[in-house]
Amino acid sequence: MTTVAVQRQAQRRRSPLLGYLLRRAGTSLLLLVGVTIVTFALTNLVPGDPVSAALGEGASQNPATREAFIREHGLDQPLFVQYFIYMGNLLRGDLATAVPATIEIAIGAIIVSLAVSIVLGTLAAYRRGLVTDQVIRVVTLVGLSVPTFWLALVSFYVFFLELRIAPGSGRISPSITPPPRVTGLYTVDYLLNGDGVGFFDALAHLALPVMVLSLVTIGLLTRFIRTSVLEVLGSDYVRAARAKGLPAMRVILDYVLRGASLPILTVVGVAFGALLSGTVLVESVFAWPGLGTYAYNSAANLDLPGIMGVGLVVGVIYLLINFIVDLLYGVLDPRVRIA
Repeated sequence: MTTVAVQRQAQRRRSPLLGYLLRRAGTSLLLLVGVTIVTFALTNLVPGDPVSAALGEGASQNPATREAFIREHGLDQPLFVQYFIYMGNLLRGDLATAVPATIEIAIGAIIVSLAVSIVLGTLAAYRRGLVTDQVIRVVTLVGLSVPTFWLALVSFYVFFLELRIAPGSGRISPSITPPPRVTGLYTVDYLLNGDGVGFFDALAHLALPVMVLSLVTIGLLTRFIRTSVLEVLGSDYVRAARAKGLPAMRVILDYVLRGASLPILTVVGVAFGALLSGTVLVESVFAWPGLGTYAYNSAANLDLPGIMGVGLVVGVIYLLINFIVDLLYGVLDPRVRIA
């Protein structure tokens, strides 16, 4: 086969993947624009005076103050101009700081949860019906049943107040200077800045929130992975791999987990989205200045733009996660690209 023929064959193999990626990117972009328009429309359709909600009843009665607020926020502009102002304001201020803080604990929690769940779920599937399987199922059931806020409070009391082996609250200690902002993730920014002391301090503050979120998520992922692995274990290609005498670890990694990867990937995406959008109670207990804390403060202060901003961010988060999951589907399974 000539070099030109080889190149053409490689190009044909890449074309379905490229087309699939472009289709998914286009769909996600349209959905993203739709989410922003709906959120902006709801902000304007909700009854009430946004100026009074932002300034308070006292300040809003002052004509000069009211007029200055309206001009500053573009409320006297046409709706399409207000839309672009609204989108620009979402990228600044407290919300832009809160999102990376939540992403940091969510990433830590999903990494820990997935690592532990793959081991426990696979072990439970291989030991189906035996004592090991029963113990793992009971433990995961307890993890799913324990309220998150109760677990956060108990962890804070035991590890901080009683044992004094974990930091109390916040992202860093008061004596530590925040890192220069690059990504908004303190652990990453400290590493990029070469600050080892700051990195380990930020990592220590992550420990308790990540542990609490992981214990809840492990229960969900373990039970799902167990089910997915059980379905693959009965497949013909796994039985054939065992009949060849392949090592057990190779069978697990190359055949079982790979065959169960697509459904596992789906539930991991859903779990990660839930972690990003549902950390209000955990962030409140550990005084973590993330998206959950921002949403709570916005609701308590009747900050309608802030509440709508949180709703928009959550919608964007789920769109991005679904987009990433779709891309990984196309990479792992060629049938998805062609469909």
